[in-house]
Amino acid sequence: MNALDTIRAATEMNLLVAFFDLSRFSHIIRNRSEQALFDLLSDYYEFVGDTLEPPGGKIVKFIGDAALIVFPENAIDAGVLALKDLQQAGDAWLKAHGAPSRHIIKVHFGPVCCGPIGTRSEKPFDVFGETVNIAATLASHGLAITPQVFRKLAPETRKHFKKHTPPITYIPVEEKH
Repeated sequence: MNALDTIRAATEMNLLVAFFDLSRFSHIIRNRSEQALFDLLSDYYEFVGDTLEPPGGKIVKFIGDAALIVFPENAIDAGVLALKDLQQAGDAWLKAHGAPSRHIIKVHFGPVCCGPIGTRSEKPFDVFGETVNIAATLASHGLAITPQVFRKLAPETRKHFKKHTPPITYIPVEEKH
């Protein structure tokens, strides 16, 4: 169980917040039936969970071919490396399943307010705040992390990234800009 699953009321805390979206996904799946699309996304969501949950990630929500994910502050290095793995392994997974696409991942760290919110009958976990907005609007052509994330990484994890400007973000060393 993820520690974030124990939150029962609105809680302010610092989290690693990530969004991803799949490039060209609507074009790639255009000729699939609704059932085939549902089956593909069902399997893909499980793949994402298998990749991001073991290092401490919590999938807040899937929105079609996109998702909002958070990691607790004590799992920043593991979270960033898991997101990097999702980008590489996920692109390969999609290609192997007839949906060649690229993960566009944007990551920021900072304060949020999180907890159960929703209707009277259903209150799933969600996150709100400027940190979420910054992550959502970050420019990325692959995987981008903000300086706030980079500064929190251990020296070994930092070696996986290089500075990219403007504005300053960090991208995997093997990614072209």
